[in-house]
Order: sequence, then C-alpha cells, then structure tokens
Amino acid sequence: MAKRDALKNQSVAVIGAGWAGCAAACELVQQGALVTLLESSRNLGGRARGVTVHGHELDNGQHILLGAYTESLRLMRLVGVDTQTALLNLPLQMVYPALEDGMSFITPRLPAPLHLLLALISSAGLSFADKMALARFSSTARWMGWRLNEDCSVIELLERFDQTPRLCRLMWIPLCIAALNTPPERASAQVFLNVLRDSLGARRAASDMLIPRLDLSSILPEKAAEFVRVHGGQVSTAHTVTGLQQSEHGKWQLELKQAEASNVANYDAVILACDFANADRLLSTLPATDQAVPLPAMSYEPITTCYLQYAQNVRLPRPMLALLDDAGQKKWGQYVFDRGQLHTDQAGLLAVVVSVSQAATEIDKHELAMDIAAQLAQSLGMPELAQPIWHQCISEKRATFSCAPGLHRPDNLTAYPGLYLAGDYTKGDYPATLEGAVRSGIAASQAIIKDLKAAKN
Repeated sequence: MAKRDALKNQSVAVIGAGWAGCAAACELVQQGALVTLLESSRNLGGRARGVTVHGHELDNGQHILLGAYTESLRLMRLVGVDTQTALLNLPLQMVYPALEDGMSFITPRLPAPLHLLLALISSAGLSFADKMALARFSSTARWMGWRLNEDCSVIELLERFDQTPRLCRLMWIPLCIAALNTPPERASAQVFLNVLRDSLGARRAASDMLIPRLDLSSILPEKAAEFVRVHGGQVSTAHTVTGLQQSEHGKWQLELKQAEASNVANYDAVILACDFANADRLLSTLPATDQAVPLPAMSYEPITTCYLQYAQNVRLPRPMLALLDDAGQKKWGQYVFDRGQLHTDQAGLLAVVVSVSQAATEIDKHELAMDIAAQLAQSLGMPELAQPIWHQCISEKRATFSCAPGLHRPDNLTAYPGLYLAGDYTKGDYPATLEGAVRSGIAASQAIIKDLKAAKN
C-alpha cells in the first residue's frame, strides 16, 4: 500500500468524471495529490449517470452490479455510501414469468458451491439433461482454471461444453448478453469465463445481484466529487478539453474550449478517463513519436432502457424477471425491473432492458415502448400493462465496446511520459462494466504513483 503522502504537492488532471475518472481521482487525493477532475458534461457519471424522467431520478440505463464488484463496493464505502441501503441485494437468480416457457433458478444463501448445487436440484423448467449440462460446465470450467488456451466465441464455448439448446437459450445466452452486452456468436468466451470465475466460481456473496435503489450519479460520482473536494481537489463540470500539450520539462497543459483556458495550471500527470472516442481524439492532438501506437479500433453495442409507468398498485412477483425476447415478434425486452420494489416513490414504474439490439434503437420510440408494453402484458398475464400512463425510452448507442474474442485493449500507460488512460475499454479481465471502469481508474492512479515516486528517486 502506497504511503498517504506519496504524491504530496504533485498535480494531476483527470479528464472525465465517469466511474473510471472518479475512481482515479479518489485514489490520487488519498495519496496527497493535487487533483483537478474535469467533466465536459454538466452531470457526473459518464455513460452510467442519473437522469430526471417525469419527475423521477432514474438512470440513463438500468444496471445490475455483482457481489464480485469488490473495487466498486470498496470505493462506494470509501466516499461514504451505505451500500446496504443504496443497493438491493438478491441471490443469484434467473427467473422467468410463470406464463412463459422459461425456468426458475434461485440460489439459496448458503456457502459456495453448495448454493449452486441446491439451486440446480430445486430449479424448475430444466430437464435432467439440462441440469447435467450445467453441472458439467461448472466442473469443467473449474478444472480448466477458467482459462482457455485460445479465445473463441461464447457460442463455440457452449458447443465445446455440450450445453443443451434449452439451457443456452434460458441461461447462458442471457447471462452473456447481460455481462458482455455482445451477441454470443461474437462475444469473447474468455472474458465471459472471467466474469463467471469471479461470481459463480467464487464465494457465495460474490454471485449476489446488486440492483441500485438510487440513481447511479448519487451512488458514486456525486459522492466521489465531494470526497475529492474535501481532500483539497477541484471538480469542474461543463469543461471540455480540446487538446493537450507537454512542455520540454515534462509538464502538461490542457487546452479548454472555455475562455479560461489560458489560466489552466501545469500538471505533473494527466489521466484520460473519457470515453474511447474522446481519448483517441485527444491523443491525436499530440505530436507523433516512434513509440506512440494508435489506439486499436473499437466497435460498439447499444443498450436501450424503456421506463413504463403504471398505476401505483401494479407490482411484479419479483423485483427482477428475465424475459424471452424475440425481435421477429417485436418482443424486445430481456429483463424487467420493478422500480417500486427498489424505491418507495417509484411504485408502478417498470424498467425494461434491451441489449445488443441495433434495431431497437432505430425504430420510433413510441412504437418500441408499445411493443414492450404488449410483451409485458402477454408474458406476465397482466392485460393492464399494455397501456402505460407514460413511457420513456433511453438509448445509449455506444453503451459498451463490442467484447470480441482476442480483442486488443490498450494499456493504462501511453507512449507519453505522464499521460495515462482509464476506462472500461482498457486492458483488464472484465468487459465494459462499472467494475471494469473502476478497476481501470485505480490501475491508472497506481501507475502514476509508481512513476512519480521513481522520478523522485
């Protein structure tokens, strides 16, 4: 553990106040650094932020965290978030509405791996062959150490492990889409195994599903900004960085879109914690060097969240249910959340998630909402769900990078001394998740600590 004053009097600019930037800023101010956290938007949180919808403080997308998200949970507690009240803790489960030809798999709160064994035995909707296939997958993956000699697609992995079509349809493919936000035929099997290793393959609590009760901005970014300010740092929103310059002495200056650009101080280090496209744009403003390697090309996957408000007495059997999607039948939804079971002021509000569907982002938002409402009414046997009081669809067309097999992801270090990258797209075990973003921010801050300490010696 680095000393608390390891970066005393060292100035660091963090560009981007998403979860990666907030994590980096919090780590750095603890080490005594003079941190300036800059965000181009007026709101903190990046692609995981709070928004106001019809008077409700919701999110630009419904999220689920896992008990395995150790760094995210540690950071929340560090900045003063009570995770017991901010997050609804559910045991690992995959439950479909009773009227659908689905399954019900709920793990009891028992030590691992007993919780998985009992959940498998008591699960409904799976044949004996399905259950044996699931057991075989778990045991083989453990024996392999959750590692592949060569990466492949998730579909290829499931075929190698002789997983049954029904188990793939009801469990593995929905889990892949939820975790990687990438279609299984082009999703990385190794990254999928990494997620399973840290959840299914770890202690029981690691597999718990944590659903935010509050909006994401208030769960971390706003608390993190307050933490940075209390520790002597500065946080500025609506500040867009348009370029970077490094002096002959190694100090960094930022070019801002705002008029006060000439007043920006010199920095000993800079972290680009903005999204991939903006990091690539800022790197392109620097002079080329023999060591500089362009960032690898990235493709993206969308996520749409449809909020549907009903009468306050509308309540689902569980806080979260899986749905059988079929775009050909205009059944877009894959998961539905009962916000009323998360927050008392949101009774009758449902959130439906549509992942990896470009088609869903291209059709009329009202049409999409009505399709989803009809799907809910049919799947849940609740005709009243066909006519919501109001609806709001929010699409993030570049919600995550496409997590393909063997994808080359950039390191936190760059070819320019004192310049670092942070973001869920950087090199790491996880896909584009909140935990991946937080871990990258921590990794970038640790690299700064190491490099600036070395420069002193």
